Order: sequence, then C-alpha cells, then structure tokens
Amino acid sequence: MTAQPDFHSGINQGVAPVTYGQGDRPPRGDYAQANADYTCNQHWERYSAADHDLYRRLYERQAAQLPGLACEEFIAAVANLGAPDRIPRFDELSERLHRATGWEVVAVPGLIPEEAFFALLAQRRFPVTSWIRKPEEFDYVVEPDVFHDLFGHVPLLFNPMFADYMQAYGAGGLKASRLEACETLARLYWYTVEFGLIDTPAGLRAYGAGILSSAGELRHSVTSSVPQRIGFDLERIMRTRYRIDSYQSTYFVVDSFDQLFEATAPDFTPIYRRVAAAGELDADARLPTDRLF
Repeated sequence: MTAQPDFHSGINQGVAPVTYGQGDRPPRGDYAQANADYTCNQHWERYSAADHDLYRRLYERQAAQLPGLACEEFIAAVANLGAPDRIPRFDELSERLHRATGWEVVAVPGLIPEEAFFALLAQRRFPVTSWIRKPEEFDYVVEPDVFHDLFGHVPLLFNPMFADYMQAYGAGGLKASRLEACETLARLYWYTVEFGLIDTPAGLRAYGAGILSSAGELRHSVTSSVPQRIGFDLERIMRTRYRIDSYQSTYFVVDSFDQLFEATAPDFTPIYRRVAAAGELDADARLPTDRLF
C-alpha cells in the first residue's frame, strides 16, 4: 500500500515520513533510519515477547478462518511463512521465497511513496512494514503492519503466476508515474492484490491481502449478501473509486491468476486515455454490462 510523502518539519535524517490523507496522527515507523529507497533494517532483536505473542494470536485467528473462504493457492502457501509462534526473520523468509520465485522481502518503516513501492516490486522485492500493531489494535489497525504485510501478501508470492503479476504491476507503476496515471493503476492494485476474489470450482474465494488479513472482511467478502461481486473487467476497475474506511461495497472476481497476469500484458497508455475519458464511478456503482456473481 502506498501514499504520497508528507514532509514534516524537524525531520532531518533518513527519508520523509508518509501518511494517508489528512489528519493530525503522526506517521508510525522510524523513517530516520531508512535508506533512500525506503528500505531499512528489520531489527528482529527488538521485538518483545509480547510482540511475538501478538503475532501468534493474529496468525492463529486468521488461519482458522481460511478453509472455505481463502483460495487453495493461499492456504497451501501460508505455511511458507514459518512457525506462527514468532515474527519471521525477513532474511530467513527471503531465502525460501527466492528459491521458489526469485522474490525477497525487505523491511520498510511503514507506508512508502508510490515510486519507491513500484521500484521495489519491479525488482521482485516486496516491502514489509517492520513494526507490529499494539494489543489494543488487535481487531483493527489504520496502517498496514508486519502482520498484514506478511500474512496477507507474502504467501501468494510463492505462487509463480502471482509473483510474475506483482513484478509486472511494479514495472507498470513506474510507467504510470510518468503518465500521471498512478491513481488509475492504484485502483487495479486495490481491487486485485488487496481486495480480490477468485472464482473456483468450489465457489468464490478470497486472494486479496486486505481480505485475508482481516478478521471480519474475509467472511463478509465471500458470504455476505450486502456487497456486489462483479466479474473482472480491467477498465471498469480502473474507473471505480474505493473505500479505505469500511468493508468494500464492491469486489471484483477473476476467473484465474492467468487472467490476472494477462491483464498486465498490454500497454496501458491507450487504456489510461479511455478510462480518463469515460470518467470515474462510485464504489457501489452498477452498470448494465457488469457480470454479477
């Protein structure tokens, strides 16, 4: 997840902290120790016993919900994170991940700017927030923490097709920055990588990290009658705004990870032009051409 840099006075070292939107809440994470590309040292030795226990409880709660709600590719891959009783060491996890798909995980202090995020993905390096939420944030944390990033995102990077999609997305993001189309591309990321559903022979299943790491939205996204579920349509997704403060009112459903990867193959330049000309859609909009599930 990304945001634009927020330059606060008094920050003289490292890189600029990053926040979403407006507000008085200061950014979390030690940006003063980050490198120019926003990566930093995980400092695994600084996690307390309480931190590891909190990670374990979060992991166990989410893992118990996966059967029948998460896609089988994710369920099969989640064990690659290692023992759930402690926060993984990023270097050890990266060794396993690199052998599988050529990816690695790198620590970042928190939210990072779009260009830095895209550049890391294009290099097959996935940024993972180094800090973990506080106990009182067990059910909800405003910014992505180490649990969200590890449990939600990293398992599917062990899947070759999804891993290639993520690298292609990063390369596409760098180009989108030059074309001033980052918001358009961000919607694709939001409705696939973060909140995507996949149609399987066993029924709809979740593969998006925002769903898979959420205690409530996992079941809501797959089984609730409240949201609408629409078949994957690249330009429709790029036109659709999204909510960051509530469960999604719309989810988009892919037929397969092959379809997702093929969606990144074309040159998006003419697509961005068509999307801009067509105009934006509300998050809960419904079109006559939508294929509903």
